[in-house]
Amino acid sequence: MMKKKPLLVALLLNFFSTVLVWLPFFINKKMSLVFANYDGPNYLVVAKCWYHPQCIRTQFSLPLPLEYYPAHFPGYPFLIALLDNILPGWWAMLIATLLGNLLFTIAFWLLLKGLKIKNPLWLLILSLFLPARILILRSVGAPETLFIAALLFSLIFFQKNRFFLAGVFLALAQLIKTPAILLFLAYVVVILKKEFFQKHFLKKKPSLVKIIRKYWGIGLGPLVILPIFLFFRFQTGDFWAYFHSGDNFHLVFPPYQAFISSRSWLGDFWLEDIVYIYLLGGIATAILFKNHPWKIISVFPAIFWLATLFVSHRDISRYSAPLYPFWLIAYAPFLEKKEFKIVFFILLPAIFLYGVNFITYNVAPIADWAPYY
Repeated sequence: MMKKKPLLVALLLNFFSTVLVWLPFFINKKMSLVFANYDGPNYLVVAKCWYHPQCIRTQFSLPLPLEYYPAHFPGYPFLIALLDNILPGWWAMLIATLLGNLLFTIAFWLLLKGLKIKNPLWLLILSLFLPARILILRSVGAPETLFIAALLFSLIFFQKNRFFLAGVFLALAQLIKTPAILLFLAYVVVILKKEFFQKHFLKKKPSLVKIIRKYWGIGLGPLVILPIFLFFRFQTGDFWAYFHSGDNFHLVFPPYQAFISSRSWLGDFWLEDIVYIYLLGGIATAILFKNHPWKIISVFPAIFWLATLFVSHRDISRYSAPLYPFWLIAYAPFLEKKEFKIVFFILLPAIFLYGVNFITYNVAPIADWAPYY
């Protein structure tokens, strides 16, 4: 029981800190601001209509083109739809997020335990508030914590050489968000390094058939895209609906176009924070590679961080969310210092104020709440 005490403390703190963010909205009877935060309403529309254009057109009035909704993969809406059987739609959405939060904490704890981190409780606590964007993602309709949990479970099983289960959780992550394909790419890199380059160096000829037999479960990740696209075809008439979802693709070449404010989804020139996010991620990547060379714990964050350099979008902090646990692991020795703890607790109220302020203004223009019930 004592070994699990850090996890129980973190789970309770996860729950109550989320409720604390909701509290000022609940007291002032403005929970609609939490419900309406992007991209929650979009996922709730999917959970109600499952991409069917006629259903969306006749029941909902968000100012978005009908082809935009396949940009939101069905994993998170599926959980909302299950909960919608017993709860109003908007509360089903928030409870789905809350479940994702708890699964994220469990997965991160297991990862820290596997890495034999000395003080896992402190990193579990920090994972709820740092970077500050995570507090918002834990408090509104957002799939990120559920997505990160699936990624971490997959990575944990991969480290234990349980490749089928790693593939199952990778497929679940792929059902939730498209960047899961980057974890599959990281697996390929690690497998090639281990089975081809390393064994070739040791004068052992790798057998392609044996490698496929050993790692075939990993392929479940990208394979799940096929039934998703077939579902899009059945619901919308377009197998490639995801690629026809409008101004939704933000991976561009060359990199650093997030600093070209004339592009869509940027809109201003106050972009200095993006430099610091890139810096934070780059240093963490270097530290992880130094401590875990060519292991999945370092290869995946490296590939994902490099991918963020090609993202042309103002919200780089949200795109970087799957990297947050790895940043905490990389910086763990510094984060455990007394000086950092003092500064963290001084800034903790600012993190909550940032979250409340963000949620207050990042809302969709919903005129009629009835269809979301």
